[in-house]
Amino acid sequence: MDKKTLEKYKSWKREAQLINKQISKLKERRDALPVIKGKVQSSDDEFPYTQRRVSVEMYEPKETDKIKWDIIKKQMQRNKIELKMMEIEDFIEAIPPGETKEIFEMYFLQGMKQSEVADTIGYTRGRISQKISEYLKD
Repeated sequence: MDKKTLEKYKSWKREAQLINKQISKLKERRDALPVIKGKVQSSDDEFPYTQRRVSVEMYEPKETDKIKWDIIKKQMQRNKIELKMMEIEDFIEAIPPGETKEIFEMYFLQGMKQSEVADTIGYTRGRISQKISEYLKD
């Protein structure tokens, strides 16, 4: 795992949150669609299965289908991002317990700046950067 990939975690997290908001808005839009009356084909429950037409109430079908596919696309996009994020989380989880793991969690997962991590742990910002680089070289 390289530093560039690890640093993408923060932006992927924001992107996943944005996608969740977009999905919520799409669902609200779907729920606000007008209900229309329509006819569908049906058959009797028992033999002989004679065909008949039944009146039903439903959301506007074309718009409903469009929104449904938009939601599915967004969910697939979010799932891809979450898989990438899980790879990073698993990589950091595999780091042996200790200072280095704590630094990686604070900097990459929690989104703290190196100077904030340094203040928390008691090192300089430069030493935090060194620790990250040293671990990634191994």
